[in-house]
Amino acid sequence: MQNSDGLYELNAAVDDVPEGLHLVAGLTGFADAGSAVTQLSEYLVTRVDHRELATFDADILLDYRARRPTVYFDQDHLADYRPPKLALYLATDEIGQPFLFLTGFEPDFQWERFSAAVIQLVARYKVKTTTWVHAIPMPVPHTRPIGVTVSGNRTELIDAMSIWKPRTQVPANALHLVEFRLQQQLHPIAGFVLLIPHYLADTEFPDAAVKALETISAATGLIFPTDSLREDGRDFLSKIDSQVEINPELARLVGSLEERHDSYMEGNPLRSPLTDIDGELPSADEIAAELENFLAARHNGEDNEPFSR
Repeated sequence: MQNSDGLYELNAAVDDVPEGLHLVAGLTGFADAGSAVTQLSEYLVTRVDHRELATFDADILLDYRARRPTVYFDQDHLADYRPPKLALYLATDEIGQPFLFLTGFEPDFQWERFSAAVIQLVARYKVKTTTWVHAIPMPVPHTRPIGVTVSGNRTELIDAMSIWKPRTQVPANALHLVEFRLQQQLHPIAGFVLLIPHYLADTEFPDAAVKALETISAATGLIFPTDSLREDGRDFLSKIDSQVEINPELARLVGSLEERHDSYMEGNPLRSPLTDIDGELPSADEIAAELENFLAARHNGEDNEPFSR
């Protein structure tokens, strides 16, 4: 079933989508420092239940010469062809909460039509909030928590989490245009820019994916399993620290970045609203256990206070 503009095709078999879900988005393309969005997409697609709702037409949106599709050669013949994909999924988080997930390649062409199509889907499914993530390289040390810049119209998230609020011009992402258009419609939207150490921008930095999931959780209340990513992150940082120890020039660079970062943060004492007083984030299992205890307490009548409206 094609939409009226012909830019995407709906999966007619999926007609039981609840209204009022959160939309989460991340597109790979121009900037993806630390492979944050790539890891986020791969992690969610492989770790959470999901069904495809809509697929965008790559032949209209993609410059194949700039981003070549992959073909698989088996000795003397082509065995497979896998073109890039941009799609909207219905997914569920760690505790069964449904949400919408837009992921895939960033369009090279037709940004206005793409933006209009996403807004059409937002209206079709009566989306509650939209949250998107991307990542840029910054002169910050890997020994400090990853910071974020928050844009959009959700001031509670901006006030609580945005450590850098510049006035500047930046190269746009297609989702910047979607954000701008949704903001004009007063739709609740937040864009998170992860500030990744510039010397790790070309790596697959596990902590970048963890931070992406943290920001989504802060914006939506969705819960994701991150324990394996955190373990990968500890191993990755241990290897980086080993390199720093044997490289005096790198050690001086990191030390200088630490001084500048700490000096700046003295006037910006923000921390994620999900962390405890020690700056630690509970695991998905711990959060789920707390939620189960809370629901059990309410069921047993231990909490008689009504929900505030």
